Amino acid sequence: MRVLLCDIDSLRPDHLGCYGYHQNTSPNIDRIAERAVRFTNYYCSDAPCLPSRTALMSGRFGIHTGVVGHGGTAADMRLEGPGRNFRSELYEDALPTIFRKLGMKTTLVSPFPERHTCWTFYAGFNEVHNTGKGGQESAEEVTPVVLKWIADNAADDDWFLYVNYWDPHTPYRTPEELGNPFADDPLPEWLTEDVLEGHKKMAGPHTALDINMHNGDELPAFPRQPGELQTMEDLRRMIDGYDCGVNWADEHVGRILAGLEAQGVGLDDVVVIVTADHGENQGELGIYGEHGTADSITCRVPLIVHWPGMEEACVNEGLHYNVDLAPTLAELTGVAARPRWDGESFAAAIQDGEATGRDQLVISQCAHVCQRSVRFGPWLYMRTYHDGYHLFPKEMLYNLESDPHEQFDLAEAHPEICREGASRLLDWHDDMMASSPSSSDPMWEVMAEGGPLHASGHLKRYVERLEATGRGNAVPALRERHAWEFADE
Repeated sequence: MRVLLCDIDSLRPDHLGCYGYHQNTSPNIDRIAERAVRFTNYYCSDAPCLPSRTALMSGRFGIHTGVVGHGGTAADMRLEGPGRNFRSELYEDALPTIFRKLGMKTTLVSPFPERHTCWTFYAGFNEVHNTGKGGQESAEEVTPVVLKWIADNAADDDWFLYVNYWDPHTPYRTPEELGNPFADDPLPEWLTEDVLEGHKKMAGPHTALDINMHNGDELPAFPRQPGELQTMEDLRRMIDGYDCGVNWADEHVGRILAGLEAQGVGLDDVVVIVTADHGENQGELGIYGEHGTADSITCRVPLIVHWPGMEEACVNEGLHYNVDLAPTLAELTGVAARPRWDGESFAAAIQDGEATGRDQLVISQCAHVCQRSVRFGPWLYMRTYHDGYHLFPKEMLYNLESDPHEQFDLAEAHPEICREGASRLLDWHDDMMASSPSSSDPMWEVMAEGGPLHASGHLKRYVERLEATGRGNAVPALRERHAWEFADE
């Protein structure tokens, strides 16, 4: 068996042609999707990068592993303690061990473990290639490593290759040689001048006037990404910068497929999985170029699975988590599921196109904000515990079927749906804590340690920015909500 997994950082599905995007960003991925099962409601359980990939590789929710953020206690997996044997449970639980149990080579091409000093991510790999720039790589720096490995190993029928591309992740770094193939295409219809004018009045990191988190500075090394969105031309530069990153990653997926074909390995000879760690808000909730909320845009990711001899050209619309991938791969390969996995197999969707899916999903974000949300039916119910300086209300509610870009908060109009969402969230939390190896909820550990890493401690400086850019009206509310940050005045 040969298995290729392409993990493209910050790749939102609705910017791919096979998911209906109007720009031709992804011809190579689209070609794979034509012979694959495409999942339309596949979510990371915990966002962003570190929590998501920890969940994916461990098969467990962040509330169980302890990894829900990017710093502090919540950035490290919990120790097993006195019950730990000679080898930890991760020796058996990690996703790559599925393939090692089959006697396959398991190879990682990624800088991700070093980026977050997340050494547990190496579990299950017997060969590792760190591309060395901590996620600042452009695809043309990654692909030569992959192609050399393919030249040396592709002819063998016993490997799992995990390849990580970063090009859609900010800052947008696609080489100038690509140009802008989308310069003459329309922007997404929902991003109008009126929408942009409203966004320019908003406070919060990565809003229209603060693309560079807490300021509007431009980075000369990254000319594709603006510092502020003052005009529709600025907005075009932002969206096209992202789409060029998607397109450049797709180009290199195509180069990998060509490299395999040069070794006599066609699509009929290899399992291909295309996915991401999280999406990327591009105007949703007023946020641009960031993955900092527990909403559908940040947490919904593509999943395309091409498995020779199984279902082709199929769309699965059921609700699934990324933690479901490990038990799915285990079932498809005949490996026993691990007792600690939180995931549920959706192998039947790949084997014969069966309509699989969960009743609901609970998604979490504790790196930029502290939020938990419930996705059920057409609804996304969001609950905020730390607003990350965005002044989000405690409860938000969106109908994703009629409002996929989360423009219209219906919480006040539908208190009964909010009550259902809150009840679902409470029941989920009770179940998770009852099955947790720890007595504490890692989200509340984040709160107790001062809040999410990417927000905590920046407010005093950010208040000056807001006042200087005509948004001082947000300052009193921010000072009230986060009074402890001004306690020394």
